[in-house]
Amino acid sequence: MDGISRAWLVFGLAGQGLFAARFLVQWIVSERERRSIVPIQFWWLSIAGGLCLLAYAIHQRDPVFIIGQVSGVAVYARNLVLIRRGADPDVPPPPTPS
Repeated sequence: MDGISRAWLVFGLAGQGLFAARFLVQWIVSERERRSIVPIQFWWLSIAGGLCLLAYAIHQRDPVFIIGQVSGVAVYARNLVLIRRGADPDVPPPPTPS
């Protein structure tokens, strides 16, 4: 294995580590609160890990892995947008159906 391949392997493993860390964060916060909580850090770790894994998948030229990571990152980003809208009083809430 050459240096570049080894660097990509380390990068991919780091992305997987970030992605896995989100579950640890969610578990710790939920235990502290004594109820199921999905903290904002969960979504940021999801995006960070997902983007690293997407870069790795592109490097590997794996279309299945690429599609999975692109769709996941889109969902994680959307959750952060929804959280921001709910937390920011200057952003109007979405319209409610009548």
